[in-house]
Amino acid sequence: MAHIIPEGWQALEATGAQQREIETLALLAAGLPDAYTVYHGVHWTRVNQGHALVGEIDFAIVNPAGNLLLIEQKSGFLSETPEGLAKQYAKQEKRVAVQMARSVEALRKRLNAHCQGDKPTLDSLLYCPDYQVKQPGSAGIDPARIVDAAKRDYLVQTIRSLLPESAPARPLADEVHRFLRNELRLVPDVATVAGQARTLYTRLSGGLAEWARRIEFEPFRLRVIGTAGSGKTQLALRVLEDAIAAGRRPLYVCYNRPLADHVALIAPPGATVATYHQLCDRVLRSTGEVPDFTRPGAFQALESFMADYRPDAAWQFDELVVDEGQDFQPEWRDALLKLLLPAGRAWWLEDPMQNLYGRPPVELPGWVVLRAQTNYRSPRDILGTLQRLAGPAQAIEPGSPLDGSDVEILTYDGYTELMDKTKTAITRGLGAGFRKEMIAVATYRGREHSAFTPLDRLGPHALRAFTGQYDLLGSPVYSDGELFIDSVHRFKGQSAPCIVFTEVDFDDLDEAALRKLFVGMTRATMKLVLVVSERAAAALRDRLS
Repeated sequence: MAHIIPEGWQALEATGAQQREIETLALLAAGLPDAYTVYHGVHWTRVNQGHALVGEIDFAIVNPAGNLLLIEQKSGFLSETPEGLAKQYAKQEKRVAVQMARSVEALRKRLNAHCQGDKPTLDSLLYCPDYQVKQPGSAGIDPARIVDAAKRDYLVQTIRSLLPESAPARPLADEVHRFLRNELRLVPDVATVAGQARTLYTRLSGGLAEWARRIEFEPFRLRVIGTAGSGKTQLALRVLEDAIAAGRRPLYVCYNRPLADHVALIAPPGATVATYHQLCDRVLRSTGEVPDFTRPGAFQALESFMADYRPDAAWQFDELVVDEGQDFQPEWRDALLKLLLPAGRAWWLEDPMQNLYGRPPVELPGWVVLRAQTNYRSPRDILGTLQRLAGPAQAIEPGSPLDGSDVEILTYDGYTELMDKTKTAITRGLGAGFRKEMIAVATYRGREHSAFTPLDRLGPHALRAFTGQYDLLGSPVYSDGELFIDSVHRFKGQSAPCIVFTEVDFDDLDEAALRKLFVGMTRATMKLVLVVSERAAAALRDRLS
């Protein structure tokens, strides 16, 4: 299999001509032996924002001797004019032979200047997979160096004949590789890398979902104590899927409304998904009563109703999954277990480090305990910073191979600086290549007390924030905007490639502050920027020094 540089092309979601070039890469990777190296610029953002490797050249293939075959790919329709093959662009028609010759000659001059001793040979090839050239003799390009739609099955064979792999290796090859790596001037396309990171996290953390579901005991009562990013949500979804496939009725209950809304979107049809208070509301309404949320103590009244409720068949389940168990109360545990059929199975998923409300652990006597302490979601740098803040008493085990995403800390003093530094943090994310939809702003303060709650814009950025309202179907209503913002309390259970964790403010780095930092920082799958008050920054520096 040929070496493809840069890597990561398999994860690209592309359309049009770029997708055709990705298909070519797959063909070259599978068809060429490992003696070849293929350089390409299809899915990587270059300094000059182009996509081709150099000029009009899309691929450069190098053999062990350091010789090159340059391939220009022309997807779609071509014109055969008296001057040769041409390609129609937005406002003009360009001659393919002229484009290729100009690009090859420019690359030859720079390459010869780079190589001090021997000079490599350069050959070129036109690949047009969608068009059959009718008059190869008048195309302006050597017919032996045209692979069109009629010959595309012979692309690899043609490459190997023009650029033999049997040529003996020369030191020149190292110079050519250094030149091409420098010529690409690559900056990774963050969308591609984010896709890879998401795929990698899903695969690694999926281990919990696999072996936890293989455990057998009666009665089935399993308590999973898992850190952020260990795969608890994946486990919950797989449990729901197993239950539906086996004809059982599953119930998923969590504390956080945004998490319930998220799980409801991806849970299998037939699964009941709700927060604890949503569940209480639905059960109460099924009895013919309607809760009055305008009255003080409405939620406590729901809890009291649920504690006394004796379920009928409509509210009995074969599988119970409690997520965010660290936020539950003992009375809720008892009410939920009443909904479980005698032969039913129960799962309790929790993370003590995400206990933002300071509640004591719910006792589950007789339950089997499974611990999963490896975070596969967050980069090692972020977890390393958290470990230094938490100290040796709290083990934080990194499982992600991602590294190199140093935590940035910006400090503020007062409202104006808070806003300015938050805008700067967002700019840092955009400058690193993250699109707005890949950035989430999480506030350390709750929605009721955050300085950001009244805002619909932050500088040039329109904010997408929860309005506090729900539509007729019970879905949360968000303001129009491209940049998502929410409190760390509501964002718990979710993640984003780039997190701006702002409004971080505390006097002492006590257990409550550390837990809130832990939740906010572990939302990031690639990059984290903290916007911290001067006094909180001093406490952080003391712990990190």
